[in-house]
Amino acid sequence: MLRPRVIPVLLLKGNVLVKSIGFKNPKYIGDPINAVKIYNDLKADELVFLDIEASKEKRLISLDFVKNVGEEANMPFAVGGGIRSLEDIRSIIAAGAEKVVINSYAVENPDFIAKAAETFGSSTIAVCIDVKKKLFGGLQTWSMAGTKASGYSPVEFAKLMEEKGAGELIIQSIEKDGEMNGYDLELIKQISAAVTIPVIALGGAGTMQHLKDGFEKGFANGLAGGSMFVYQGTKRGVLISYPEKEEMTFDEHR
Repeated sequence: MLRPRVIPVLLLKGNVLVKSIGFKNPKYIGDPINAVKIYNDLKADELVFLDIEASKEKRLISLDFVKNVGEEANMPFAVGGGIRSLEDIRSIIAAGAEKVVINSYAVENPDFIAKAAETFGSSTIAVCIDVKKKLFGGLQTWSMAGTKASGYSPVEFAKLMEEKGAGELIIQSIEKDGEMNGYDLELIKQISAAVTIPVIALGGAGTMQHLKDGFEKGFANGLAGGSMFVYQGTKRGVLISYPEKEEMTFDEHR
């Protein structure tokens, strides 16, 4: 049976895991390496780690951290945070990551994605597109942790990133982040229709039905989440989790 990848996305602030709502007020979750060990046991498809302050602080995600994850993780993983050069990518891959996730610098310098894809292969380069509404309506792509408007519409930027050679796109709704009330299905559907490379839905997943909707109605190739995989119950007690394989049944006839 066809099944999309189901991907926990873990946010880093310093050396600890955090979780935000609407990209605001990050809350301490725990130790990231301990989370990796749990996801090993739960047999997660893959993991994504994003350092939420690296670009604003003009630094790269910690290579020591990437090495530690590489030594512990049994599954493929990708990392993002502050990537601005081919040497940054080379260092991250050498430290053990399978892919890099580029956000702010892709907006600032789209041609960098072409250079990165040519050097390392498209399958190594993922672009995360952060999306929220402009002040007077309409969706726009943002960078710098959702603080800097780009001028690109999400579909326009997605098509540009595909043209430049990105291997996959992570489409993140800032307004849905941490709400656990479902993906922005119309956004995911529009971008899935506009590009031929894999599209990963992110922002809003809270239940298995949300994951299924992302695949069957949003036509996403992969289903990512944060809160769904680190919280339990209405009071949001911290509990690292991942669905059982038999729970993840999806309609192939989309």
